[in-house]
Amino acid sequence: MERYASAADLVAALKPERPVLCARPHAAARAARWFVDNFDGDVAYAYKANSSVFLIGALYGAGIRHFDVASLPEIEDAATIPGVTLHFMHPVKSREAINRAYFKHGVRSFSLDTEDELQKIVDETSGPSGPARDLALFVRITVPAINSRIPLERKFGTSGQKAARLLVKARQVAAELGITFHVGSQTMTPDAYVNALAEVQRLIGMAGVVVDRLDVGGGFPSIYPGMQPAPLARFLAAIREGVDKLPVRENVRLMAEPGRALVAEAESVVVRVEARRGNDLFINDGGYGVLFDAAHLGWIYPARLLNREPRAGEAPVSYELWGPTCDSIDHMKGPFVLPACVKEGDYLEIGNVGAYGRAIAGDFNGYGKYEEAILDDEPMMTMYGEAGPAKALIG
Repeated sequence: MERYASAADLVAALKPERPVLCARPHAAARAARWFVDNFDGDVAYAYKANSSVFLIGALYGAGIRHFDVASLPEIEDAATIPGVTLHFMHPVKSREAINRAYFKHGVRSFSLDTEDELQKIVDETSGPSGPARDLALFVRITVPAINSRIPLERKFGTSGQKAARLLVKARQVAAELGITFHVGSQTMTPDAYVNALAEVQRLIGMAGVVVDRLDVGGGFPSIYPGMQPAPLARFLAAIREGVDKLPVRENVRLMAEPGRALVAEAESVVVRVEARRGNDLFINDGGYGVLFDAAHLGWIYPARLLNREPRAGEAPVSYELWGPTCDSIDHMKGPFVLPACVKEGDYLEIGNVGAYGRAIAGDFNGYGKYEEAILDDEPMMTMYGEAGPAKALIG
């Protein structure tokens, strides 16, 4: 793969016809080092966020040895990485996936949120000598989404007496019993973790069980235009304070599942403007590609003109973007702020698309084909400046 000092240098050298996915492995490594150094437990990267070999390699090199995986294909991919521990944290799994994960790939860590799922795990991990004795079982509980941009509490999780009963039943078959939750993606303040840990405390009291492990899930934020979250250090401080109040083993083992916070900054996409109609720009990637979140969730990404400088004194303009397909929902409302002079043939860099962009991109209408490159410059926006994520670009 070719390497360039910046996206502007890439455009000058290649003038690419296709969009280009630009990886910044150093950004992923910096984020991973911060979590490994500051979180008091296992940092399990959420594999679904981005499985680029360049970014996975950077995370591994920075010390990530745990991976949150959600499917058998993810397990098969991540199992090729030496010396890692995989956690199968999707609460609904096929029997075949459980069996292969356990017997073929050595997975011992599973999440669940119903008694039926618990029985499936017990059935599919049993051998000739009886039920498995080495399972780490995480009961996923429902917690409220507080100040998260993508709430995730409706599909999975158990609560109240059902949760307490499930904790008791899982305790009977688990070598290690855990609790897990997810506060929602791109959670902007630590309040969600405070409330979630209070619910953990309540449920442990109801169930009267000994808990060996606690997984605080994902939800850790990145930074985008119009979204400047609280410093990450405040999230970890809130988690420490909440865990200290829990009736758990003194040596309870903690885990977190950051995805977006580790890789959002680590990729951008270079696109070409194919047409301009007023303040609408038609580009060669869109909502069926890397920019899915911009089209379907209203996400705004940083953007810049690459191939020339704007005229002196020229005020910026708020643009809407349209993708290359013939579908009218292939529309990114933005606003994307760029110079007024943007025209057909110009190249734009759209930054901080490393979380879920590559993973979701498809090939509708024959699009979705990307060139790839590595860039050595800084991300367009970062939580991890020289001052660290507690201060960078905050306030």
